[in-house]
Amino acid sequence: MLTARIIPCLDVDAGHVVKGVKFQDLRRAGDPAERAAEYERQGADELVILDVSATHEGRGHQVDTTRKVRAVLSIPLTVGGGVRLPADAGRLLEAGADKVAINSAAVADPSVISGISKRYGAQCAVVAIDARRLRDGTWGVVVRGGRDVTDRRVVEWAREAVDRGAGELLLTSWDQDGTRAGYDLDLLRAVSAAVPVPVIASGGADGPHHMIDALRAGADAVLAASIFHDGDWTVARIKDALAEAGVEVRPV
Repeated sequence: MLTARIIPCLDVDAGHVVKGVKFQDLRRAGDPAERAAEYERQGADELVILDVSATHEGRGHQVDTTRKVRAVLSIPLTVGGGVRLPADAGRLLEAGADKVAINSAAVADPSVISGISKRYGAQCAVVAIDARRLRDGTWGVVVRGGRDVTDRRVVEWAREAVDRGAGELLLTSWDQDGTRAGYDLDLLRAVSAAVPVPVIASGGADGPHHMIDALRAGADAVLAASIFHDGDWTVARIKDALAEAGVEVRPV
C-alpha cells in the first residue's frame, strides 16, 4: 500500500511566505527557507512552493527562492507560479526543484504540459487546477490567482492535462481555500475517479479529520498551509492522528 503524503505549502509573494482566504487578503507568514527546514524536521514528505502573484503581475518564477529553499531541504520540492514555457520549468529544476507546477499558462496553451513532460519527464509535470463551484453544481477552472473564471470544466480539464503528459494534479478548491472548513470532497471524488495519476488535495484543511476524509475520497496526498503556519498542528502530530485512524504514513 502506498503511504499517504503530507505536504506543507508555502505560498510566496515577494520572497515572503503569505496566506490568505480564497487567494485574497494575504498576510505574511515567515521566511520560505526557515519554514521549509522546520517542516522537514517535523516529518513532511514533500514541500510545495507557489508564487501566488507571479502570473497576475506578469513576473517570472522565483529561482532565487527555490535555490535558498533547496539549500536547506532534502525532501522532494515542487515549485510553481509564473511558469509559462518548458524553459521556465528547466530553470526551476536546475535551481533545485524536483517537480514544476503549471496552472494559468497550461490553460492558455495546453501544449506547454506536453513540452515539459516530454523534455523532463511526466514525473516533473504537475498541473495545478484551481476549481470554483458553479451554480449548476459542476466546477469551473479559475486562473490568475482565482481572478478569472474560464469556460473550462475541472473534470474534463483534468483528463486533458493527464492526456497531455501531467504526472500529477494539484487540485485546489477556491471555495474552501483558507476557510478551514474542510476539503471539497465531491470535487476530489470526481477528479480522482477521472484520472489515473496521483491527486493532491488542497484548500480547506483544519486538521487530520479533514485529511482523512480527503484521502478516503480518493486523494493520494493532502496539502495544507494555515494549520502549519499558525502552529495549530505539526506534521508529526498530523501523522500520528492519521496512523491512529489506520492511514499508512511514512514514519517521522
